[in-house]
Amino acid sequence: MERWALVSGLRGDLETYDLIQRDLKKTRGVTALFVLGDLVGPERNCDALLDRLKNPHRGDLKPDCIYGWWEEQLLAERGFRGERKADALRLSQGEDTVSALLNTVNPSHLKWLASLQFGFIELDCALIHGSSSDVGDNLTAETSPLILLDRLTRLNVNRLFTARSTKQFHLELTGGGINSQVKDLNGKREQQQEVPKRSVIGIGAGLNYTLYDIGSDKTHFLTAGSKTNPKGKGFA
Repeated sequence: MERWALVSGLRGDLETYDLIQRDLKKTRGVTALFVLGDLVGPERNCDALLDRLKNPHRGDLKPDCIYGWWEEQLLAERGFRGERKADALRLSQGEDTVSALLNTVNPSHLKWLASLQFGFIELDCALIHGSSSDVGDNLTAETSPLILLDRLTRLNVNRLFTARSTKQFHLELTGGGINSQVKDLNGKREQQQEVPKRSVIGIGAGLNYTLYDIGSDKTHFLTAGSKTNPKGKGFA
């Protein structure tokens, strides 16, 4: 059975990444590893992890990486986003955190980080750090179904894998339709839009990662280094 591994929120933690790679070597059928952003963070030096991602060790599953919210803040502050700066980070966590983030990544890595894509479209799945709306879009299990539907239909996909919330969840929009009424000078008109079965999956962060079985359309929420990995979790 062909599987994808989906990881995010490493934030410079090479030890966690190494644990995940060890798990994947013992797991059957994993053919792709997607790292959905937040490769860097202000807590520790990130150079060793970035080197490993750019130059995989022998036996590593080669990672396909996109940029996340922390990369966006770093690149903005370093001048890779035009006139923009890390204002969102500065407002939420202060100037000291901005300075700490700048000090965790050697400038030699910036061009590679700037070359990363916003997201991937694979089969009928979107793999994005936040959502089709914004890299910082924080989708959770409590997000309105109408918002989730909007994020899915923007990309015309049936599954959206997201990482920004750092949570693991699997929400299904199980079909039905949206009824609306439009009133204008010509009178009142009713419209109905069918909603196909679609899913939004939060993949977790750090030690918590996700496997996705392509053939069976099942997700499995795992914790790196655990002696026993849990089976597929919660359909909310």
